[in-house]
Order: sequence, then C-alpha cells, then structure tokens
Amino acid sequence: MVIVTAGMIGVGKTTLTGLISEHLGTEAFFEPVGDNPVLPLYYSDPKKYGFLLQIFFLNKRFAMIKQALTDDNNVLDRSIYEDALFTRENNKEGNITDQEFAIYLTLLNNMMGELKDIPKKAPDLLVYADADFETILYRIKKRGRDYEQIENDHNLYDYYYKIWSAYQQWYEDYDESPKMKVDLQKYDLSQPEHVTTVLAMIDSELARVRQTKLTEA
Repeated sequence: MVIVTAGMIGVGKTTLTGLISEHLGTEAFFEPVGDNPVLPLYYSDPKKYGFLLQIFFLNKRFAMIKQALTDDNNVLDRSIYEDALFTRENNKEGNITDQEFAIYLTLLNNMMGELKDIPKKAPDLLVYADADFETILYRIKKRGRDYEQIENDHNLYDYYYKIWSAYQQWYEDYDESPKMKVDLQKYDLSQPEHVTTVLAMIDSELARVRQTKLTEA
C-alpha cells in the first residue's frame, strides 16, 4: 500500500515517515530539503526565489508520487497533494505573482492528470501529523537550521503561523484518499511507548482501508 504523510515543518513528519517505513518494511521517499539548493535562497529573499522554489518542489514531488504509485509499497514524506498549499500562501504574501501562480496551477493540473493514467491513481492512506503552533515553533528551533530561525528573521513567525493555519483547512478539504490525524503533541516520537501507540493506530486504519477495498471489490 502507498501511504503519504503530511504536516507542518517541524511537526515530526519526517521522523514519522521513517518509523512507518521501518515498521511496515516499505521504502521511504523523503522530502528534498538537505539537498535543495533553492531553499536557503528562498529564506534569504522570498520574493526573488518563491516561484523557483515551488517549481523545484513540484518537480521533485511529481517524480516521487509517480514512482510511489507505480511501485505500490512505500511511504512518502510530504507529497504533491499539499504542494499547492505553499504556492498559494506565497502568492498571498506577494512572493509569487498572479501570473506565476496561474502558470504553476496549469502545470500542477497537467501533472495530476498524468497521474490518472497510472493503474494506482491515489495513495491508500494519508497520515496527517498535527501539533499546536507553539510546539511547532519549539521543534523548528530545536532542529537548528539557521535559515528557519525566527531569531534571524522575525517575519518568519507570521509566515509559519499562516502555513500552520492553512494546514488545518487543507486537512479538512483533502479527499484524494482515506485519511487520519496523528497528534504528535500528545504522542512524542522520542518515547518508545508513544511510537508503539502511533504505529498501532496506523495499523488499525490500514486494516480498515484494506477491508473497505475488499468489500468494494
């Protein structure tokens, strides 16, 4: 089965992805952050590099979801389904022009149309990692990437809050596949007993999804 994880930066999504992959014995596709040459540039000048960053991510996420849906046994750390969330917020902030946003949406729609030609047309399950805003800020600070720190750019506080708020609505609207929410404020993935609980919750939801597919077949 194909699982996609989603959630705000700093919430623990990448850790969750690795744990799910190891637990299920599947391949993990991780979001390109460490090897992304555009991301530090974007944080230094969002208006100059906003569009370039979104095209970079869109290209990578399209390739990842195509491979994932074709292989049909893996878990993705963030996916093309939430890509537009960031582009839309950048457009609202003036980092991406209306014309650039229109071009982006046309490209995204073309890519999503191409996915419909793959026998497996969507993930089996979305696992959404959630936490309150203060927890997000704490974890962003803790992981220590200089270009993400509010202390270095006070405008980031407002940006992070807008993205966090947008994610709440995005999860409610998401309908590409079955979905579940995991509270990573309540369940600390550094605690083995919490990891066991979270993985058991995901196992239970996967069993429900499988049963539904069998019933529909």
